[in-house]
Amino acid sequence: MTGQARAGRPNQLLRNLNAKIASIPMILTAVVIFLGGTVWTVFYSFTNSKLLPRMSFVGFDQYERLWAAPRWVTAIENLAVYGILSLIFSLVIGFVLAALMDQKIRFENTFRTIFLYPFALSFIVTGLVWQWVLNPDFGLQSVVRSMGWTSFTFNPLYTPEIVIYGILIAALWQGTGLVMCLMLAGLRGIDEDIWKAARVDGIPMWKTYLFIVIPMMRPVFITTLVIIASGIVKVYDLVVAQTSGGPGISSEVPAKYVYDYMFQAQNLGQGFAASTMMLITVAIIIVPWAYLEFGGGRKRG
Repeated sequence: MTGQARAGRPNQLLRNLNAKIASIPMILTAVVIFLGGTVWTVFYSFTNSKLLPRMSFVGFDQYERLWAAPRWVTAIENLAVYGILSLIFSLVIGFVLAALMDQKIRFENTFRTIFLYPFALSFIVTGLVWQWVLNPDFGLQSVVRSMGWTSFTFNPLYTPEIVIYGILIAALWQGTGLVMCLMLAGLRGIDEDIWKAARVDGIPMWKTYLFIVIPMMRPVFITTLVIIASGIVKVYDLVVAQTSGGPGISSEVPAKYVYDYMFQAQNLGQGFAASTMMLITVAIIIVPWAYLEFGGGRKRG
């Protein structure tokens, strides 16, 4: 390459200079606040901090106490059940609704608004609404019994063995509409010629979706999975609004455990240790997504 060609090519550092300057505050925020706060939290999780942070190192004692606590183990078990079922049902219900909406049905805008409306509500409002709906005294159970089925019983929020499923119902009601919209946007991006070719070849619709459409929507599914998973890890509002972690500790979740130990029990060391475990969980979700999106998941030209 000649010197003139080099002189004619703009310096890489100066390309999109305005955009780079505008992004400096966000970069500083991410580095100083988020990264700095993360390092600070992990650092003090190895201390015996109580009401205030203090440099009293105890090694892995906080983590040993954490995993020996029945409340934390219950929180992890609840998160696993809630997370797996939430992922499965959110994706399945959201995709089915999107596929139905993609059939150019009448009043599509109305139905789309109805399905998406719960997502506009706060989790506290959603939790309170479903606490009323699932209340055995004046909720669904009471309504069904007043219709003649006096032996009908459905009070998950007051039954320790199934309380997490009552919380799951509220979460699905609120979040499925967003998943539907994401899936619908992906379906609308499929070339119409693909549908025409499938019909000409006589391929059943379910096979078209399963073997052609869904593989083409891989980026949409990955993004949706990350959005759902991040909401699962930090679930807190629904639990507080519906059960406050009860009955007993049967609906405890990690985010509530962290809040209670840091701000109520005034045990910062234990709260930091629990926060670090949640951070590891988020990393387990984000790292594979980043690899699939920006690393080996893409073919290199």
